[in-house]
Formats: sequence, structure tokens, C-alpha cells
Amino acid sequence: MHAYANPTRFLAIARPLTPWLLGLGLALLLVGAWAGLMLVPGDYKQGETARILYVHVPSAWLGMGGWTALAVAGLVQLVWRHPLAGIAARAIAVPGMLFTALCLATGSIWGKPTWGTWWEWDGRMTSMLVLLFLYAGFVALTMGDANENGGQRQGGMLSRGAAVYALVGAVNIPIINRSVVWWNSLHQGPSITLGGSSIDAALLWPLGLTLLGFSLLFGGIVLMRMRRIIADNRVAARLRRLADDDEGN
Repeated sequence: MHAYANPTRFLAIARPLTPWLLGLGLALLLVGAWAGLMLVPGDYKQGETARILYVHVPSAWLGMGGWTALAVAGLVQLVWRHPLAGIAARAIAVPGMLFTALCLATGSIWGKPTWGTWWEWDGRMTSMLVLLFLYAGFVALTMGDANENGGQRQGGMLSRGAAVYALVGAVNIPIINRSVVWWNSLHQGPSITLGGSSIDAALLWPLGLTLLGFSLLFGGIVLMRMRRIIADNRVAARLRRLADDDEGN
């Protein structure tokens, strides 16, 4: 892993990989969405409303997975001072927040006809809302760090406070995952576990396509954002050198 701590080595892989992730992700997403909307039958209980799961479930997965990756990046920076860890965390935060918001929005759209309400303060929905606030706090914290230091930190690294915040926020991930088991909830119980799935196979296979498609798109977007942050850091470093040269003259 440390071999790719050098931004030049990282970019040599990220540049060709980004369009592949975006292209393949978009293709899988379109096929999965077409199958989920047009090919498979409606659910025998929820009817056509259940088709929103092909967006809702991947959004929830990426909201939680994004924060898990963000926390790992914070840990890597704290322990190993990996130069790309802070850049990765910054790149993950906004897409993770957007997918979390999409999860909450699609969940409300699903909940109105199914439960008779747009919102209920139960464990799953509340903990997911907390995740959205955690993302917003992290974005604000990293923006504040940049403004305080007159631009990006050295190499795009996080402040110690931001890295610790990412780790502490990870406590919410198992709470989200187990909330429907620990507390009585309007939200249905776990549909997909290591032991199998309660979703009929006729409805399940398009979900695999949209889940993989969204995940590849997420990865491509994160790589794009990392490349942008590295480019901004290089421009800022070049401008500082020019300013120092002018002062020296």
C-alpha cells in the first residue's frame, strides 16, 4: 500500500481506472434499473412501490460504506501518516453524504404508501439521519481546517481532530445495521444477511446489478475527486513557490 502513497504512482493507476469504473458502473446501473422497472413483477404485498428498493438499498449501502471507508482513511492517517489517506477521506465525504440523503429521500417516498407516513422517529431512520449530520459535520470541519490554514493542509491531509471525528462517527454504523433488530420499528427487518435473503429471487437479481453499478460509480467519483484535490494541491504548492521566489528577489 505504501508504494502508492506517492501521488504520481497513484495517478498512474487512477487516471485509466476512473473511466472504466464510471462506464461499467453506468452500464450496470442502466441494465439493473431497466430490469427492476420493466422486467420483474411487482411485489405481491407492496406492488409497484417496492421497485424503489433498487435505488434505496444501494444508497443505504453506500452511505454506510462511505463512512466506513472514511473512518479507515482517518485511522490510516493517524497511525501511518499515509499521504493519500486525508485526500481519500475528503473525496469520500460529499458523495457519501449525497447517497445518505438519497437513502432518506427514497425511504420517505417508500414509507408514505407503505406505512402511511413520510417519517417515523424509529431506530433505523433516526440513526441514518444522524449519519447525514455526521457527514455534514465532517465536510464543514475539513472546510474550516482549509480556511484556517489559508488553503489545503500539507498534502491534503486531515487535521487530527477531523481524523478522530471520522473514527468516533463510525460508532453509528453498527447502530444503523442492527437498529431493526434491537428496537421495535416500522422498518422491515434485515432482508439480506449472510444466511440468505428474504427477497424473492425473481426480484433480487436486478438489485445486484444496481448495487454493483452504484458502487462502481461511487468509486469512480471518489477517484475523480482525489485527482482534483491532488491537482489543486500541486497548483497551490507551485503558487507558494512562486510567491517565495518573488519575496526572495
